[in-house]
Amino acid sequence: MPLNARSRSARWAAVAAATVLATTVAGCSSGKGGADPKGGASRSGTASPSASAPSGAIPVGPGPQSAYTVQRQPSPGSCHFRYTADKQPLPDPKCTPGATNPKVTPQTLGTTICRSGYTKGIRPPVSITGREKTANAASYGYTGPLHDAEYDHLISLQLGGDPNDPRNIWVEPPSPGHRPGAGPNNPKDGVENKLKAAICAGKTDLAKAQQAIAHDWTTALSTLGLKE
Repeated sequence: MPLNARSRSARWAAVAAATVLATTVAGCSSGKGGADPKGGASRSGTASPSASAPSGAIPVGPGPQSAYTVQRQPSPGSCHFRYTADKQPLPDPKCTPGATNPKVTPQTLGTTICRSGYTKGIRPPVSITGREKTANAASYGYTGPLHDAEYDHLISLQLGGDPNDPRNIWVEPPSPGHRPGAGPNNPKDGVENKLKAAICAGKTDLAKAQQAIAHDWTTALSTLGLKE
């Protein structure tokens, strides 16, 4: 083969090799372990931080109903309790993120949660919540006596929580110091009372109180700068 032909052949071979190398490197950078450009799970199957971080928005429920129906609960064993350092129970945010009552707004406080007797009129009957409680206990894998656990509104009715949205109700286990057979002993109720009083007195904002109780009821008062 003439020298010039050999030189041209060598140059084309070099170009082809460089092209293959560049394509291979580019493929590696977007392959296994690469970030999903949409911000979801990476291709290695591990969720990116943005995919697992809470959005901060609380779902809005359907609100009070003239007749309630039993709501479907998460699959058995799909929810997991969390606990604070001092063993107070918290719900699984994936199963129980909370849900608000659309009838309760800053403009309607006087005719809803700040009016005596409001929550009694929107509370679902035990014939509904009793069946839901049993199913939700299975969702969370709770095997203790149901008598000692509270079927709890994460955002309570007096804070504008939805009455029967399954995203807002969970089987809350007893708190530390509970005496077996004595029924629920959850100090969360006291936090809810203080938050409602603060909202109705204009000392805190409705949405901020809902966010605080949904995130962690044990820190809700301190988060809002309220006396515990």
